[in-house]
Amino acid sequence: MLQIKPFANSYLQQQSESYWRHCQASLAPQLQDLDEQQRLALKRTLALSDFAREYLLTNPGVIPSLFTEPLDHHFSLPDLTLELHKLVALCQQEDELHRVLRQFRNRYLIRFAVNDFCSSLPLKSSLRHLTDLAEALISVALDWLTDFCQQRWGEPTDADGQLQPLLVYAMGKLGGGELNFSSDIDLIFAYPHAGETRGARKSIDNQQFFTRLGQKLIAALNQVTVDGFVYRVDMRLRPFGDSGPLVLSFAALENYYQDQGRDWERYAMLKARLVGNSEYHNRLSSMLRPFVYRRYIDFSVIESFRKMKLMIAQEARRKSVKDNIKLGPGGIREIEFIVQVFQLIRGGRNPQLQERNIYRAMALLTELGSISADTHATLLHAYDFLRRSENAIQAFSDKQTQLLPADELNQARLADVMGYPEWDQYYQQCRQHMAAVHREFNLLIGEDNPNELPLSDRWVTYWLANWEPEESLVWLQELRPQWPHQDIHRELSNFKEDIHKRPIGRRGQIILDKLIPLLLSSIGEQMPKLTLTRCLHVLLRIVSRTAYLELLYENQGALQQLIRLCRDSEWISETLARFPILLDELIDPKLLMALPEPSGYQTLLQENLIRVPNDDLEEQMETLRQFKQSHQLKIAAADVSDVLPVMKVSDQLTGLAQGIIAEVVELAWQQLCARYGQPQATLGSDNKGFAVLGYGKLGGIELGYSSDLDMVFVHNCAQSDMTTGDKQVPSSQFYLKLAQRILHLFNTRTASGTLYETDMRLRPSGNSGLMVVHIDTYHQYLQKDAWTWEHQALVRARGVAGDQALLNQFEEIRRNVLSMSRSLSTLRTEVVNMREKMRQHLDKSDGNLFDIKQGEGGLADIEFIAQFFVLAYSHPYPSLATYSDNVRIFEGLAQLEFIDNSLAEKLSRAYCHLRDLGHELVLQNCPKMIAHQQVQSQTELVWDCWNRYLLQDSD
Repeated sequence: MLQIKPFANSYLQQQSESYWRHCQASLAPQLQDLDEQQRLALKRTLALSDFAREYLLTNPGVIPSLFTEPLDHHFSLPDLTLELHKLVALCQQEDELHRVLRQFRNRYLIRFAVNDFCSSLPLKSSLRHLTDLAEALISVALDWLTDFCQQRWGEPTDADGQLQPLLVYAMGKLGGGELNFSSDIDLIFAYPHAGETRGARKSIDNQQFFTRLGQKLIAALNQVTVDGFVYRVDMRLRPFGDSGPLVLSFAALENYYQDQGRDWERYAMLKARLVGNSEYHNRLSSMLRPFVYRRYIDFSVIESFRKMKLMIAQEARRKSVKDNIKLGPGGIREIEFIVQVFQLIRGGRNPQLQERNIYRAMALLTELGSISADTHATLLHAYDFLRRSENAIQAFSDKQTQLLPADELNQARLADVMGYPEWDQYYQQCRQHMAAVHREFNLLIGEDNPNELPLSDRWVTYWLANWEPEESLVWLQELRPQWPHQDIHRELSNFKEDIHKRPIGRRGQIILDKLIPLLLSSIGEQMPKLTLTRCLHVLLRIVSRTAYLELLYENQGALQQLIRLCRDSEWISETLARFPILLDELIDPKLLMALPEPSGYQTLLQENLIRVPNDDLEEQMETLRQFKQSHQLKIAAADVSDVLPVMKVSDQLTGLAQGIIAEVVELAWQQLCARYGQPQATLGSDNKGFAVLGYGKLGGIELGYSSDLDMVFVHNCAQSDMTTGDKQVPSSQFYLKLAQRILHLFNTRTASGTLYETDMRLRPSGNSGLMVVHIDTYHQYLQKDAWTWEHQALVRARGVAGDQALLNQFEEIRRNVLSMSRSLSTLRTEVVNMREKMRQHLDKSDGNLFDIKQGEGGLADIEFIAQFFVLAYSHPYPSLATYSDNVRIFEGLAQLEFIDNSLAEKLSRAYCHLRDLGHELVLQNCPKMIAHQQVQSQTELVWDCWNRYLLQDSD
C-alpha cells in the first residue's frame, strides 16, 4: 500500500493545515468512507491544487470514488470510452452533452492529479492517461454529434453511396500521446470524398455537412459553460490557418500540402494522427507522409528549426518571459526540436524514425546512432523533469502555463511534488537540466551558424561581386597568391554562367551564395584548380536540389571531405556527380572510413533490404545499387587516404560484391518461387540446389572499382524434378529462369545505373552453352572438353554464393581437374601461345607508356606464370590447387621450392604494386597506362621469370 509522505516544507505544511481546517466541516460526510491513508491523500491534494480543492468542495460526492480506488491505478482508453459512451447515451440535447463531457473531464483530471501528487506513477503513464482522456472525450463527442447531425441533414455519402466520416487529426502532444494536464488541443478536420447527404428532406453537400459538424464538435469541447470547458481547441494548424476552410477533403489536403505546404507544417505533421479507429487512417497518413519526410537525407530542416527557435526566443524576450520551462533556453521545446531535427533529416530514408512519441523516437535515434547514449540520457532526464514540472504547475490551478511560479506557495508546492524540500534545491536542479539541454541544442542547431563568421568579408565579396576579369584576378591574387588565378577565375565564371541557366530557386541561390565562398576558403594550395573543377562539377549536378547544398553548407566536415575526395580522385567526384544521394555518406568522416569486415556486407545489405516491400522490385534494385555505390565510395575514401593497402582494398571490394551476389540470388529465388514454387528436391531444407562460381578477379579476390563479375551458375537437381507451384516447370527450366532473373537484377539500368557488368563467357561451351548447368555436366566438361585456357581460368575460380554442399562439391571438382596429369611441354606451349595471342590483340603499350595489365612483364604475365605452375605441378603436389589468389599461390610455390622465397616475395610485391597503380588510375578515370620507367624494375623482374619458366625448356 502506498504511504502518503508528509510535507517537508514548513510553510506548505502550515498552508495544508489551514486548507484542511477550512474544508473538513464541508466534507465531513465523505470523510467517513475514507481510511487514514486515503484521508492523507485527500489532504495532500487539497493543499497542492486550488483547482482540485474548489472542484471537490463543489462536488463532494465524487470523493469516495476518487480516493478509495488504488492511487496508482492505470486507466485505459477503452474503459474511459465505454464509461463515457454510457453517460452520453442518455443525452437528448447538445447542452446535456456539454454538461456530461465537462463533468467527466473534470472528475478524471482531478483523479489524474491525485495520481501525480500522491503516487509514484511514471510520467509516461500520466501523459498517456491525459491523452486517452482527451481522445475518449473527442471520439465520444464526435460519435454523438455525428448521429445528431445526420438526423437533421442526412448521411454524407460519396458518388458510390458510401457513408463518409469526419476524421479528426490530432496534432502536437495529443498526436504524440504526450498531452499536458491543462493543454489546449490542436486539431485538423478532414473527410475522404466529395458528395452530398442522403436521407433528409433537403440534401446538402459534404463540405457543408462536415463544416457544421466540425463547428458543433469545437463548441462541445471549447465553449465555456457553468461546468467550465473540456479543451481549448486550436484549429490554426489547418491549411491556410484561420482564413482556410474548417474542413477539407483528402484531395484538397493533398493538393495543399504538395503545392503550398510550408516548413513549419512539416514539423506540425510529425506527430499528427487520427483520433479513433478508421479504415481511412493508413490512407490519409500515407498520402501526407511524402510531404513530411523526404526520401533523401534532408539538412534543410536545421536552418528552418534555427529560424523557428530564433522567432520563439525573440517573442520570449519581447514579453520579458523568464523561467519558461517550455520556451526558454534548454526548455521542453529545444528537446523536441533536437529529436524532430533528426527525424526530419533521416526519417524519409529510415521509416523507423517516423515515430510520433518522443520517448520512442529518442530511443530509436540512440539505437540507430544518430544521438549518443550520453545525449539520450541528458535529454531523457531533462524531459522527464521538465514535463513533470509542467504538469504539476498546470494542475495547481488548471491553467495552461509553463512559467515557474513566482509566489512562495506555488514554489513550495512544485518543489514538494518534484521531491525537493526547498525551492532553491529544485530551482538549481531545473537550471542544470536546462543548461545541459541548451548545450546539446547548440551543438546540433546552434544560435548562429559558425560558418558565416570567418567568411563575412573577402571570399563572399569576391563571389558576389560582378567585377571585370582584371579586378577579379587582382582580388584572387591577394586571397591566394599561389593559385593559378586565370584558371580559377575561368572555372568560376563558367560555373556562374551554367547555374544562371538552371532552375535553382530563391532558397537554393541563398545557400549557394553562402556555400561557394566557404568552398573557396577551404580549398588549399595542393592542386587547387583540379580540386575546384571537380567540386564545381559535383555542385553543378546538385545545384537545383537545395537539400544537398544545405547538407554541405550545414556540415563543414562533409564539405571538407568532399574537397579532399575530389582532389584525390576523379572517379569519386564523377560518382558523386552521377549519384548525389551518395553525398549523404560524407556527413560523418569517421563513419565514412569505418569499413566492415569483408564478410559483413551481406548482413548490412539484408538490413537495408528488410525495409523494402517484397513485391517492390524497382525499389529492391535501387537499394542494391545505392548500397554498392555508397560502400564503394567508402572503400575509395579509405583507399585514397592510405588507410587500406591494395590487397585490403580488393578484399573489401570482393567482399562487397560477394555479399551483393548472395542477396541477388536470394531475391531472384524468392521471386521465382512465388511464381513457380521451388524444385521438389529442395523442399524441407534451406538449400536451393544452386551455386555461383566466381572466376577472374572475383574468384581471385582481386576486384577493382570498375571490375565486372565473371560468374558460372551450377545446380544439382535431377532432370526429372519439377517445381511445386500451381504453374509447375521442370527444375532445369526453373534454374534457367533463376539465372536470367539474377542477370536481370545485375544488368538492368535504373536511375542509379547498373549493379555490376556480368560476364558469363567462362561457362561450359562459352556463349553457346547453357546459362546454368548441372554440377555433373560441369565436371564432365572440365575433364573431357575444356581447353587449357579454361583450366587456367579455373585456377582463379572459387565458390562465392549458394549451397555449401554444392560449393564443397565444386571445390573437390576444381582440385581434381587442376591436379590432372599434364605434359609440361604441351602445357607450356599452349599457355605461351594463348598469352601471345592476348598480347597481340590487347596490349596498348607504346614507346612511352606501358599497359599495366597486358604489357610485357605486366599483370597478365604474372597471372599466367602462377597458372602455369599450378597446372604443371598440382598432380604431384595437390596443395598448389588450394588457393585462387596469386599471392598465396606464389607462397605455396616457395614452400615447395619451385621458386625461392626471395623471388616469390618479389613477384608478389610487383603484382601488388601494379594492381595498386591500376587502382589509382581508375580513381583518376585514367586508362591503365603508365610511363615505362615508373614500373621498369617490376616488369623486368616479371619478364625475366616469364623467359626463365615459360620460354625455356626446363622440364
